[in-house]
Amino acid sequence: MPQSQTPKPLTGRKVFAITAGFFAVVMAVNITMAFQAVSTFPGLEVANSYVASQSFDRERTAQQALGWRLNATANTNEITLHFQDADGRVVVPQDVRADLGRATEARDDHSIDLITVGDVFRADVALEPGKWVLWISATATDGTPFRKRLALHVPQAR
Repeated sequence: MPQSQTPKPLTGRKVFAITAGFFAVVMAVNITMAFQAVSTFPGLEVANSYVASQSFDRERTAQQALGWRLNATANTNEITLHFQDADGRVVVPQDVRADLGRATEARDDHSIDLITVGDVFRADVALEPGKWVLWISATATDGTPFRKRLALHVPQAR
């Protein structure tokens, strides 16, 4: 007949080891997450925020006076841009430039080459599914600059 084993008592040393182990795991995860956050986020939108702020209101007012709307669509192999004025008419701006990247890291940031197909701007790009940020800059025929930052969600390919 087997002997019944008596459970070992929970001692102060065991409680200390369990507690210390728990806090060691929590601290290791926090340090890892903090390191990843600092090392992957570029942290700068502009080189000097004070200088950028001096012309912000003037440029925003001029851009709002254009009344342009920008619609962008994206999938895993293409980005398409449509510009419209306040009345819904198609606008074909001059000097359209686009930069594409991830919201939280600079590793995937790059400029994309847009081609004009009629009144649509498009770019052939290979995008992984997920959230992307598109920075667009263009110029109206009267020289007014237009800048827009759009969040894009690229769905899984089907």
